[in-house]
Amino acid sequence: MQTTQRYQLKKEDRLKSRKATDTLFKQGQSFSNFPFRVLWLSPNDGDGLKVGFSASSKNFKKAVDRNRIKRLMREAYRLQKKDLQMHLLSKQKSLRLFLIFTGKELPDYEVIFEKTGAVLKRILKLVNEDV
Repeated sequence: MQTTQRYQLKKEDRLKSRKATDTLFKQGQSFSNFPFRVLWLSPNDGDGLKVGFSASSKNFKKAVDRNRIKRLMREAYRLQKKDLQMHLLSKQKSLRLFLIFTGKELPDYEVIFEKTGAVLKRILKLVNEDV
């Protein structure tokens, strides 16, 4: 019997806490991979993988555009997070991640999907070095 794998991004997987977000922005490390700026922090709380998404209101005046970008980012992340999640579970580590879209134009889903995959591979590599 074959089981189908479900890809989900639940409420518990999102970075919601103001305190956790502030800590991430103050103490976290960052890198850029156009069109993203990525902040990450590996705390010792064993809380798993949590992620947040943002798009600049400076570059996208309409909330409709910002919401679309964040929706595309969430979808691309949801479909590609499995390798990183499994690695963190095997090492019993936790990770906070925040993706900020820094591009100036509305992107296509294919571009977001490709760049999100590249970002997640780089994060996986950085987490391996951090161990």
